[in-house]
Formats: sequence, C-alpha cells, structure tokens
Amino acid sequence: MSAIVHTGSAEDTRVVAARLAALVRAGDLIVLCGDLGAGKTTFTQGFSRALGVTSPVTSPTFTLANRYEGSLIVNHLDVYRLAHIDEVADLGLAELVDDHSVTLIEWGDAIAGVLQGGYLEVRIRLGDGPDDRTLEFRVVGREWRDREAALPGPADDGSADAEGTPC
Repeated sequence: MSAIVHTGSAEDTRVVAARLAALVRAGDLIVLCGDLGAGKTTFTQGFSRALGVTSPVTSPTFTLANRYEGSLIVNHLDVYRLAHIDEVADLGLAELVDDHSVTLIEWGDAIAGVLQGGYLEVRIRLGDGPDDRTLEFRVVGREWRDREAALPGPADDGSADAEGTPC
C-alpha cells in the first residue's frame, strides 16, 4: 500500500515533509528516491525545519553526509556518487541510525538491498508544471507499519489516490 500527495510548489513539498516529521521517531530511516532535481533536498529542508533545525539544509552530494541539530539529530546522506555498494560501510550508516537521530538518504534506492531493518520510502516525481511534484510514501518492513495510516495522503492535496511503483 502507498499514499500519494501532489504538490504545486517547493514550499508545498516542504509542508508535506513537515507533516511527515511530526510522525518520526528516533532511529527512523527514510529513503528518498527520484530523478535529479525532483526535490529530495527540498523535502529534507521542510522535514528538518519541522524538527527545529535552524541551520541551512543543503545537498550532501559532494560531502556525502550532513548532520543537523534539532529536536532530533537529522542525518542527511546522498549516495548518488558512490561507485560500489561496499562504500556504504564507509559512510558508517549503521552508526548513524541510532536512538538520537533520524536519517534521510537521497538516492537510497541504490542501496536498498543493504539497508538493515525497515524504512519509509519517499518517491518524488516531477509533474507537468515546473514546480509540480508527486510524492509517494511506501512502508518497507515493520518499523513504520503502526504509522502507515497517518502518512500524508490524498486528503492533504485533494487528489485521488493511485497505486505507484516502488523505487
């Protein structure tokens, strides 16, 4: 089962991300999928702001990992530039996913096979207009099952729900 939301601006995408942040728990993992420029960092900005992060949230494309202080620590990773799956171990992902933080991984679908435990997958697709986006939320594993019904969905944008494809 998946939930789908349509947004018409970057700020709308941030608002949806903030709604998701209200559901997050320490130790959660969120995998962000989507084409280049789809809005993965924009989503992380809204999510982080809702958790009290006041410093600028920027793409970790070249740094691979950024860490922000808020009500929870927000780990923001980008695995796009990793050439081999073995490089995931070098990021220390297992150590980042702990009881004091939440971790968001851009291009996380590339490493989904090595992720331990469950996660929430957020697929962001470009829409017809320059700022239109479709966000699809899909629970993988048990960790998000009890919150699945509370995920942002069609009621947030007035559109009809539809089945999507996983990352």
